[in-house]
Amino acid sequence: MSNDRLRTGGTMAHTEHQTMRRVLRREIAGTIGLLTDEHDFRAMRRYRTFTFDDHPTYLRQVEDLLRTRAAQGSHTTVALFDPQEYAEFCTDAGLDPDIPASRTRFTAELASTGPTIPYDGQPLTDLVPALVDEAVRQATWEYASTLLARLGACASCGEDIGRSAFLRASHLLVRVLETAHPGNRHLVCSVTGTPETVVSVLHADEEIDGGTHLDEAEALEFTTVLALGLATHSPGGLVMRTSGSGTPDRIYGWRLRREGLEPLTAGEVFDAYCTDIDSGDIISPESDVDYCEPPDLGDTGQAPGHHH
Repeated sequence: MSNDRLRTGGTMAHTEHQTMRRVLRREIAGTIGLLTDEHDFRAMRRYRTFTFDDHPTYLRQVEDLLRTRAAQGSHTTVALFDPQEYAEFCTDAGLDPDIPASRTRFTAELASTGPTIPYDGQPLTDLVPALVDEAVRQATWEYASTLLARLGACASCGEDIGRSAFLRASHLLVRVLETAHPGNRHLVCSVTGTPETVVSVLHADEEIDGGTHLDEAEALEFTTVLALGLATHSPGGLVMRTSGSGTPDRIYGWRLRREGLEPLTAGEVFDAYCTDIDSGDIISPESDVDYCEPPDLGDTGQAPGHHH
């Protein structure tokens, strides 16, 4: 066989090898740990191997990388990189925090445990707030879940208080959504009696077929926070705003009462929405908004079950 043929065969094999590698690279889902704010960015500057000088340039570079990967057909997840958690991770794992391999290992860990957002071409100015919201939601869910789990079993009936409250909260949420006026719904649940005030937000969008679309993680966190309020008999409330085409937005709500929801009057809803929390001053009401008494939840409002 001539040297030319050997060379050609070798070149073809090399090209094929490169093509296969490119295809495989597209199959690999990557995760990028993102420093979302200036404070976290400054904390990472103490590491010699972290070579970025300023936060805006760093964000531009990250955005360029995300766009490049997307253009190559690669799927990228963006995770929230917390320098304090990173330092603790390195201490626990016995890693040197000032080498890139340690940051890579931490980011890989974040991919499975931390708050993440898939990158689908959205600008970083949209992605960063969504990622921070996701982090807050995950922290809220973990906090509320921990408090629920600590409640243990009911002394009189042996029932798991947290689990029972979660089932009741799920049932109540379904009824609230079933009885709501058509349109997109925005719900806020706040519980003030626990060591820290816990607030959760849920978006329930109406689909073309009349069904309701819920984000599973959002619904889980919302139900857990509502369950915490019910189980601990804490002061709190649930407010819902419905928006439909061609009609004014409707706002109504309930206060948490024992193990159920007690409807607020239209006047109480108006007062809650039109009073500044810090100063107590009256805020002018929004135009094209109706402050209403909520639809009847039936017996579910005071959900059956043991009163722990």
